[in-house]
Amino acid sequence: MRHGKKFNHLGRTASHRKAMLSNMACSLIEHKRINTTLAKAKALRKYVEPLVTKAKKDETHNRRIVFSYLKNKYAVAELFRDVAAKVGDRPGGYLRIIKLGNRLGDNAEMAMVEFVDYNEIYNAGKAPKKKTTRRGRKKKTDAAPANEAANDSNDTAE
Repeated sequence: MRHGKKFNHLGRTASHRKAMLSNMACSLIEHKRINTTLAKAKALRKYVEPLVTKAKKDETHNRRIVFSYLKNKYAVAELFRDVAAKVGDRPGGYLRIIKLGNRLGDNAEMAMVEFVDYNEIYNAGKAPKKKTTRRGRKKKTDAAPANEAANDSNDTAE
């Protein structure tokens, strides 16, 4: 039984899973987009997003923590130099998972994982979203007295 198990074990031992996610994260950082199965894509998102959050604050301690996960100094340098600069203002949700259909050989669900800010197709025609407010708007009071004054002048002319 798997009561209380929070993450997908992906049918692998802990060391195999850790190495696989590390390699996939390095490939994602290098190429900005990779194709994989849907289950691995969801596991990779949980693995990479905290690393990107750490990379937004460039300190020696954060670099060492990220290096302990990735074990590739070129990927760590790319993450802290390029990726963190591009997603610096984003409060989370750095990856996008797009379903691609099923694989021909074994009918596994495939997905493309990519960094949100590196997709030129999605971001080309759109202006940046305005921040939505959660409070009610204030009523415009200037327009109402002007209309009433115009109506009062029409009533006196008759």
